[in-house]
Formats: sequence, structure tokens, C-alpha cells
Amino acid sequence: MNFSTSLRRAKAPLALTAAVMLAATACGGAEAGSSGGDGDKLAGTIKVDGSSTVAPLSTVAAQLFQTENAGVKVTVGTSGTGGGFEKFCAGETDISNASRPIKDEEKAACEKKGVKFEEFSVANDGLSVVVSKDNDFADCLTVEQLKKIWEPGSKVNNWNQVDPKFPNQKLELFGAGTDSGTFDYFTDAINGEEGASRTDYSPSEDDNVTVQGVSGSKGGMGYFGLSYFEENKDKLKALKIDGGDGCVAPETKTVQDGSYKPLSRPLFIYPKASSLDKKEVEAFVEFYVANNADIAEKAQFVPLNAEQETELKKDLETLREQHKS
Repeated sequence: MNFSTSLRRAKAPLALTAAVMLAATACGGAEAGSSGGDGDKLAGTIKVDGSSTVAPLSTVAAQLFQTENAGVKVTVGTSGTGGGFEKFCAGETDISNASRPIKDEEKAACEKKGVKFEEFSVANDGLSVVVSKDNDFADCLTVEQLKKIWEPGSKVNNWNQVDPKFPNQKLELFGAGTDSGTFDYFTDAINGEEGASRTDYSPSEDDNVTVQGVSGSKGGMGYFGLSYFEENKDKLKALKIDGGDGCVAPETKTVQDGSYKPLSRPLFIYPKASSLDKKEVEAFVEFYVANNADIAEKAQFVPLNAEQETELKKDLETLREQHKS
């Protein structure tokens, strides 16, 4: 996984947009398949923005695509899922990355601007609840315990308040910012309402900030996508979660079969129908769909299952129909 590791650690801060460029001789991208036959004839810029969780996935797709299309520049920004949809519906981007489905109010904003799109599920992810490597007392938490920690108004600030068997250790919390689809998903899954969360924690749309915070505190706890844990196993420990059927660790198999609950989720990209007028965008979207499994594995995400794979191909046809209309 050295390919994706180098990408993740080079990820730009939140305020910056990562311009991802690769020469045609780099990274052996031929294994990912054809970009649609246009080769180096394609040229232009493709603008992608949105979820910081999905950004590494789209970054790998961009690198592989640019291996075969050196004249195309793909920029991948990390404004968060909500921030990405704002730009997308305002017509500023071609593709929006999202770690949750688009909301009704975001659909309305796009409709108002005449932006047509299709929702593509391109990979799966499991939200990992992580603690420091120095935490030698917590191995598994129930959903009820997580709710006790993270629910609005919670005053839990010590591990012995979570479980009396735990030591007298200060609990320091880190997590996703409110513009993040990860924040929306976690709060809904754990607290039963999207956006419902205690506010006295350290928030960031940049998951690397959460990694640094948790790894630097023996009593730290945070949450983000499984791929970020995979990149930081040397610094962090992922807790098993008991969703009612016993303790389950976040792993490829448990995420794909749904047994890691309730924190397994699909990840999305939203291509804009009108952007297919640009041949480079059309080719990139088709490349992303055709090579989704290879892209997911290189970016250390969980590939789609067979049913999701079939649905993705249908969604591409739907987008093409929208483009024609």
C-alpha cells in the first residue's frame, strides 16, 4: 500500500486545494485499465471538492487517470461534504465528494441553479473510533457508551465515567467538524439525530488533525474513516464496537457485510451532468466507475459488493441520460 500511503501523508491542509498531477510514466497506472481511448489527446482541468474522507479515494483515481492522460489536471479539494455541495450547487466544481447522501436542502440548492447530477456509490467505509496506542484499558465500547460520551450536553470527561473498571484518566475528545459528512453520519448513528453532538471537543474537517490530537493524548478519543486508521496503526488503536451482537472490529470484511454496525457506510461522488460536455470529465467519470475496485483497494477503502457494483453501472447510464436531456 505504499502508493496510497504517500498520497495520504502528502495531503494538503484544509485551507488548501490539492492539485494532483502525475507524469505519464509514474506509478504504473496501466494496471488500472483504459481511460476511454482518448489517451494524451485529452486536456483540461477537472475540479473535485468535498469530503476529506473521500478525498484520498478521488486522489488515487486522479493519479491513475492522469497516468494515461498527462494533459489533464485534476484538483481535489477538502471543504467537507457540506462545503463541497455548496460549491457544487453554485456551479464551481465538476464532481462533489461526499461521505453521506446529499440532503434535501442541498438538492433544492442545486435545482435552483439548474445543476443536474447523479449519486454514485464508489466504495465502502467504516467509521473507526480510535484511541491512543498508550490506552491499554479500553478494547470495546457499546453504542450506549459512545452515546453517553458524545450526546449533546454530555459532561463525561473521564474514562472512569464511561466504565467504572476504567482508570481515573482524563478523556479528551477529537472529531469531525460540522461541515463534515463524517460528523453527520456519526451523530446520526450514535446519537440518533444528525448533527446532535456535544460541542466541547476539538473539531476539524482535516482527519490528520484528529490523528495528531488522539495520538498525543493517552486519554484521547476520536473518530474518522477506516482508511485513516489503516494509515496510522503505529500511532492509534481502533476500538471494537458492540452494536447489539457483540464486539466487532472495523475491518474490510465486517464493513462490507454490515456486521460492523452501526458505523459502516457507503462513500459517494456526485458528477454534474453538464460537466460531461467536457470530454476529459466524461472520460474521468467513466474511468472512476470502470476501475472502482482497484481505486478503492489502492486508497485502502473497502470495495463495493456485487449488488453495489451493479447499481453503480446503472447510475452511470442514468447520468448519461440526464446529460442528453
